[in-house]
Amino acid sequence: MSESLDPSTRLRRLRATAGIRTMLTEISVEPRQLIQPIFVTESENLEPIPSLPGINRIPLSQLAAKCHELLKLGIHGIAPFPKIDESKKSADGVEAHSSNNLALRAIREVKQKCPEMVIFADIALDPYTTHGHDGILNSTKTDVDNDKTVAALVKMSVLTAQAGADFVAPSDMMDGRINAIRKGLDENGLTQTGILAYSAKFASAYYGPFRDAVGSTRKSGESLSKATYQINPANRRESIREAHLDDFEGADILMVKPAGIYLDIIRDVRESSALPIAAYQVSGEYAQIHAAAEKGWLNLKTTRDESLLAIRRAGADLILTYFAEAFAKDRQ
Repeated sequence: MSESLDPSTRLRRLRATAGIRTMLTEISVEPRQLIQPIFVTESENLEPIPSLPGINRIPLSQLAAKCHELLKLGIHGIAPFPKIDESKKSADGVEAHSSNNLALRAIREVKQKCPEMVIFADIALDPYTTHGHDGILNSTKTDVDNDKTVAALVKMSVLTAQAGADFVAPSDMMDGRINAIRKGLDENGLTQTGILAYSAKFASAYYGPFRDAVGSTRKSGESLSKATYQINPANRRESIREAHLDDFEGADILMVKPAGIYLDIIRDVRESSALPIAAYQVSGEYAQIHAAAEKGWLNLKTTRDESLLAIRRAGADLILTYFAEAFAKDRQ
């Protein structure tokens, strides 16, 4: 026996067998904790998204059937995102206020045919704008006009809630939008509609495949910076201030985006708020795991599962992830 080893402290005793390890597992990931993002298209055919392997844009006519499949897998929530036809886009994103736009039709379709599914509906203008920003540009076209955008988001939120969304999910990062949306919902008798706030959304390089999926990617050679409204990835304290404001203004759930490379922020928000915490494992996180697995450098399933476990361990109650359906299928 080594003289330097204290034989009374052997943590490996608690890892000795699969049964012991299972019984002492501290954190788990279950399908009920996952929300599946879904891209919806006007097309009648599934449209594969090359930068998101295994993910397709789903025709509106197949959306309810997909939701029934997810419910059978134990997934109770979706986050639908529309792929808007280029002809319907404009500088001010006015299509977002059309009572018959694709996003609202998708919500009505799900609530009519699969009412048990919980819908977390995105509130932002980027799928509808020609410039790809999350709001309306100012008079000089150099930045997003905060207050004009907030007014547009309130109108969008009311229409979305009236269509049947359980939660509106403002992802724009405008100042004061949670308070304004809560007032707008309440004034229209929509007091039961929840708000999942993208509270700590960073100006991340990990959103590229998502922008491909919804068609908001810029033309080759053009850049699109959202640094004036999304959080600087270097700023930890600022993200907590954002979360505190959303909590104070009436959000029901706070969210951190991205998730895997911002685990410290998830933990900070978890420790500073009693609200449920969500985290978005974004398209770039999903794509890089798939890419490494395709190269044979990582095991897809074990890496996927570890990435989700880390997000839960950091403090997330809910995870938006493109892995949701595949994870749930493997659990059956």
